[in-house]
Amino acid sequence: MAPLLDVSDEVRAEIGEEETQRLLTGENAPGTYDCTSCRTPGDTGQEPTSTVLFVGDETAVLAFAHAACIPSQVVPVSEAQLQGAVRSIAVDGAGTGVPEPHGGAGGPAPATEAGPRQAVLGITCGLIIVEDQLRPALVVEPTGPVARVGADGGGDDFLPLLIEQGFVPQLDLDGRPSPLPGWSVLLAMGKLHAVLQPGAGGGPATAWWQAHQPLQVSDGWRAAVSRSNEVYVYAGPAGSIGRQPREDLMRDALARASSRGRLVAATMPLAGT
Repeated sequence: MAPLLDVSDEVRAEIGEEETQRLLTGENAPGTYDCTSCRTPGDTGQEPTSTVLFVGDETAVLAFAHAACIPSQVVPVSEAQLQGAVRSIAVDGAGTGVPEPHGGAGGPAPATEAGPRQAVLGITCGLIIVEDQLRPALVVEPTGPVARVGADGGGDDFLPLLIEQGFVPQLDLDGRPSPLPGWSVLLAMGKLHAVLQPGAGGGPATAWWQAHQPLQVSDGWRAAVSRSNEVYVYAGPAGSIGRQPREDLMRDALARASSRGRLVAATMPLAGT
C-alpha cells in the first residue's frame, strides 16, 4: 500500500519529479518516523504525513511530520545547522534525516549551539508588567540541554552561549533588560516571523530563531509592541521556565528562574510592522 504522504509543490520542485514518485509509491519513504514537529512517532502507512525539506546553502535534508502538526514545506536553514543535524543522524542511526525543528512555536537552535542532537527552541509570546506598564515579551526555552559544538559530556551551555552573544543575567524582573545591539524581533503583517541576530562579518542579519509558519500574536501583545517598538526577550535553560498557560504563571516562572540565576534577557527593537 502506498504511504499517506503529502509532497507540496515547493518540495516537489526542490527534489524533482523522479524522487517525488519514489516517495509517493513507498520506494524511498520510511514506514515509521519521529515527527519533526512534535517528536512523537508517526507511521506513513497509517496516518497522513507531510514531507518537510530543510535546505541549507549546499545540503538538503528531507524530514517527515504528522500532517496535523505542520504542512509539507521547504524550510531554509543555515548550512552549519544542517550539517550538525546530519552528524547527529549518523550517530543515532536514523535514516530519514530529521534536524528537529520547532515544537509548535520554535525553530532550529542557533548553529553555534548545536550539540550531539540539536535542541529545539520553544518561544512563548506574552505580556509582562515592568515599570508599571505592560510590555511585550518573548520567553525562550530549549527542549533539552544545549552543548557547544565539539563539546563532550552532557553539560548545558545554553546560558553561557547567550551571555557570550550579549544577553545579560536578569536578576530583577522589575527592571528593563539591557539592549542587545544588532538583534531584533521580526513582526510582519501582525505575525511573529523570527528573532534576528547580526550577520557574520558585518553582513545582513540572519535568523537566530525562525518560525516555520508565521505565529499569530494576541491583539494585546501587538498593541503593546506598537507603543514601544521593542520586545523584552527572556531565555532560560531547559526545564527552568516551562510552558505556562497564563501570563501571571509565566511571570512567576520567570521570577523563579531569575532567583536561581537561570535567566538571561535582552531588549530588542521591533523589525517590521
